[in-house]
Amino acid sequence: MFLGIDVGTSGVKAVIVAPSGTVLAQATAPLSVSRPASLWSEQCADDWWSATDAAVLALDPSLRSSVLGIGLAGQMHGATLLGADDRPLRPAILWNDGRSFAECAELERDEPRTRAITGNIAMPGFTAPKLAWVRKNEPDIFAQVRTVLLPKDYVRLCMTGDKASDMADSAGTLWLDVAKRGWSDAMLAACGLIECQMPKLHEGTDATGRLRPQVAARWGMAAVPVAAGGGDNAAGAVGVGVVGDGDAFLSLGTSGVIFVATSAFCPNPARAVHAFCHAVPDMWHQMSVHLSAASCIDWAAKLAGIDGPAAFFALAEQAGPDAGQELFLPYLSGERTPHNDPHVRGAFLGLGNETSPGRLAAAVLEGVAFAHADGLDALREAGTQFSSLSVIGGGARSSSWGRIISAALGVQLVYLEGGEVGPALGAARLAQIAVTGDSVADVCVRPPVSHIIEPDPALAEALAPKLARFRAAYPLISQI
Repeated sequence: MFLGIDVGTSGVKAVIVAPSGTVLAQATAPLSVSRPASLWSEQCADDWWSATDAAVLALDPSLRSSVLGIGLAGQMHGATLLGADDRPLRPAILWNDGRSFAECAELERDEPRTRAITGNIAMPGFTAPKLAWVRKNEPDIFAQVRTVLLPKDYVRLCMTGDKASDMADSAGTLWLDVAKRGWSDAMLAACGLIECQMPKLHEGTDATGRLRPQVAARWGMAAVPVAAGGGDNAAGAVGVGVVGDGDAFLSLGTSGVIFVATSAFCPNPARAVHAFCHAVPDMWHQMSVHLSAASCIDWAAKLAGIDGPAAFFALAEQAGPDAGQELFLPYLSGERTPHNDPHVRGAFLGLGNETSPGRLAAAVLEGVAFAHADGLDALREAGTQFSSLSVIGGGARSSSWGRIISAALGVQLVYLEGGEVGPALGAARLAQIAVTGDSVADVCVRPPVSHIIEPDPALAEALAPKLARFRAAYPLISQI
């Protein structure tokens, strides 16, 4: 059996998976986000370790004792700054933190080859601009930095004592030469850093070390190997078999992602498309990234006093898709693809006396779908073509939302059994490959199909005017 651990933003998920791919057990421990200032988003790194420990210990001890290897997945881009004693110097700056917008422009000015080296436009979400911000605004802390780790890799340090990372997660730092799959001295120098402050790079299928004896004893397992793993989206792709050229998925987690695996490095930074290494060797991927997806449902449900996402989906379904003129712009934390705008904020438009909670709920689901339609257009501009998307993440539980998304995007949605497990399943599969030496093709198969949603032409036609209004609204609200 294999243990997969996903260090997310809202919680840490741990799953135990059989060699056949069957998920035998899963548990989650919650995390909270601190927002001490406008555009800021931070977490205490030690909370990741505490939540990891709690999630693993919540699993059946008899299953834990049979674990042969562990894989790690996690939220990308988080800047975890360690001093000489390997302790965090400050709270980690997260992927959805927008404070370093000015530093992005400075970084591209100081290193004009940034987009050529990394294949990506400099965005505040990436790790490098965060370090540039710390260098400028917290020079005493910057002077003490001896190591920079990503969130899951800090958990790895606690587990094994090793400072290591994988290609997929590291590609999101903006310090990687993504085509060459190695640290870029030029990009590090632009931030005042050198390679010895970075973790050792591995392919996601490599073992990076073994569980510390004291951790192994606490978790009731042997000192098993720990695989490099991957950033959350790449690990999610591994979990649902999106490992071949042209395979694609839609993730509806806290953020939203359309992910396409590619056999070659295919960047398109002009439209804020992400181009990273995959978590499996000799593969890359493209992503359109939306900073708010299922988080919009949580936010709107809480705001309206609705008892959780299930009740919210039911309210929206009762109102029906295309229920009215209400429009929702889902930019609660800014936006990446295609706008690269950390300052824009969400908005409801078209409200009237007839507006009801159900129509607002329907507008939220439609707004997130429209944002993904924008992302799909950016991917298509890069030459990416596909007609089907596997669906993963918590939002995969709602078929009614799926009908809206399928119609807005004009693509088939394939729902997979266990698809909501997401990156933790992929992490376990990477551990299996690291331990057994089995091939990616043999291990990373697509889970059984639960059901399929085909695009509804009538619904697409009904939504088209709203999508046009949605696209016209961004330039207007971005100026407010």
